[in-house]
Amino acid sequence: MPRIEKIDPQQASPAVKKAIEDHLADGYRLTNEKLTLLHNVTAFDALEATSYRLDRELQRLVGQQAADFFEYAISLENDCVVCSTYFANLLKKRGISFEEFAFSDKEQLLIDYGRAMARNPKHIDDELFDRMKAMFTDEEIIVITTMGLFMLANNYFNDIMDVDPAPYVSPAAEQA
Repeated sequence: MPRIEKIDPQQASPAVKKAIEDHLADGYRLTNEKLTLLHNVTAFDALEATSYRLDRELQRLVGQQAADFFEYAISLENDCVVCSTYFANLLKKRGISFEEFAFSDKEQLLIDYGRAMARNPKHIDDELFDRMKAMFTDEEIIVITTMGLFMLANNYFNDIMDVDPAPYVSPAAEQA
């Protein structure tokens, strides 16, 4: 049971309705996490809007698939049901089995780094970081690490708030 109920988009304030409208116009969908965050537009913007911009930058630098593997690995290691379910469904739609996929060296390194960040961010192994430095530029490592922190923040938010991992279904869709 969620600790804080998600907002009802139909009953939301004009500022929240505008944030929802903008988010949907950008091609994103509403989730239970987003509807919980939307109790405050600034909180929503800080976690969601910023992480989406950063994710686009990560995808530009390492590719969409590698970015998705990195973020999924963090969610799996951090045991976040909401985010790991999201990424599992995303990969399934692409016909990818994470457990059986033959990762490239870059993808495997990102997975290893993501898992290490989630496991113990204060002690990233020097050997692992040396491998990161050999594969990625300083700029790329900064973007990768920062996106990893946003992924962890999303995971923690979902876990602390007990956000329902089931996909959000709008009231209009329920009536159809």
